[in-house]
Amino acid sequence: MRTLRTVIICALVMATTIAGIGVAPAQNEINSSRLRQAVGVPGILQHLKELQEIADDHGDTRAAGTRGYAESVDYVVARLKKAGYKVTRQNFSFNAFVENSPAEFERVSPQPETYTEDDFLSMEYSGSGNVTATLVATNDILINPSPGGSTGGCEASDFPNATAGSIVLIQRGTCTFREKVDNAAAAGAVGVVIFNEGNDPGRTGVLGGTLSPPDEEADVPAVGTSFAVGEELFNLLQQGEVEVRIAVDAEVITTDSANVIADTKTGYKDRTIVVGAHLDSVPEGPGINDNGSGTAVVLEIAEEMARLKIKPENRVRFAFWGAEESGLIGSNFYVNSLSEQEFEQIALNLNFDMLGSPNYARFVYDGDGSATPDAGPDGSGLIEAVFNDFFASQNLATEPTAFDGRSDYRAFILAGIPAGGLFSGAEVAKTEAQEDVYGGVAGLAYDPCYHQACDTLVEKKQSDDVEAVDDAYGKNVVVGNVNRLSLEEMSDAAAHATLYFAETTDDITDAGARRAGARRQAQMDYIGPFAVR
Repeated sequence: MRTLRTVIICALVMATTIAGIGVAPAQNEINSSRLRQAVGVPGILQHLKELQEIADDHGDTRAAGTRGYAESVDYVVARLKKAGYKVTRQNFSFNAFVENSPAEFERVSPQPETYTEDDFLSMEYSGSGNVTATLVATNDILINPSPGGSTGGCEASDFPNATAGSIVLIQRGTCTFREKVDNAAAAGAVGVVIFNEGNDPGRTGVLGGTLSPPDEEADVPAVGTSFAVGEELFNLLQQGEVEVRIAVDAEVITTDSANVIADTKTGYKDRTIVVGAHLDSVPEGPGINDNGSGTAVVLEIAEEMARLKIKPENRVRFAFWGAEESGLIGSNFYVNSLSEQEFEQIALNLNFDMLGSPNYARFVYDGDGSATPDAGPDGSGLIEAVFNDFFASQNLATEPTAFDGRSDYRAFILAGIPAGGLFSGAEVAKTEAQEDVYGGVAGLAYDPCYHQACDTLVEKKQSDDVEAVDDAYGKNVVVGNVNRLSLEEMSDAAAHATLYFAETTDDITDAGARRAGARRQAQMDYIGPFAVR
């Protein structure tokens, strides 16, 4: 997840059916209390502890293509098999961006300064090169203060005549990073510096973006910086010439990975419920909240359904996706590899990506598009309603979050399959109104360790912001980089929705037939978990 371009199907009518299910039974007819009581925070934390230990043993990461990810797969497979599931490893390969050495960025003049990882990151799928050149800026750079929405770098006319042979300074804004970098290269630039937007507390820090598509490097080296660094460089340009150096040593390597798929032994196959979470972390850290939390919740639901001997009316397929952080690769591969018969059997997808954010909010995907720009396929509104109704029954407030394509539901909704899920927040700052509802600290990110090394279960590695959130909630609510309250509330809702759709008895055998005519493949032209704009 890092913000991105919206490319999702828009549906204008609120869904009253879900892939042919018809009007679902009233929620009080599905008693999920037994499963919810079984799916507890202690079990979830035990899974997180195992994932943390795997990362500890393998360079503090569980990124796809690493030994840490392979052992994460082994752990999930072993637990699911022990619980009695039919488990499949779905192998695939993808083009991974690999840095051979740390990137370098420095201001040569005036006032020489060597920037650190607190100031910049290389852009994923940056081109390689070691270049020193005069800095030039595109038009439409918005600072003092930034209102956001810069269009700089989105068109060829945005680049000054002096761009050829120069390094270009561009502000984050309305088009994708790849478009900005490709336009700069086409104008003759030898490198690109993209600085954060600065219009929101969540868009001031170091910009770790991705240049889609994932199958090729850009033509020139590119780095992302904090708003402060970009603002400083722009102000220096107003005073005279600025010279900078960028060095990126990286390559794209074909890498093996896998999804883990586990099916219940009972349930109608022609109305399969896919309950998924991504298993991989970013390279920078062990990914305990993103997305160890979603993984642990889905795994705990699967284990407890088996232990309680729940025999669902509909087949439940628990899915643990690989290479989400490299561009939603695993879930795209899964959906695109389905035969027509397999595709027609899928009724819906529930997606759980980040459920334990320290400074959390309770976000439900806006399936009907009533509050955000993009609705899911017909039926997604009902999924949203099931989550909202459950939270309301617990006297817990929720708010909608957009289907902006940042997680593994994307492949499903592009293919016309209804989807929904939960999200506890990432890099955006909590508002004062949200603090009144959920507690925590306004002005700090929902997850202050988002995509960082401190996304751990180790308290001594907490950031200062996470410690502030811990103090606000009360002692021992936040464990490492996860919030117990968030895990408890979100896992209850996840368990309820899983059982709800697993037990729905309305006829949905014609669901696939209605979708098959309009089936579309999820094109791998976008890197979801990292920001592309």
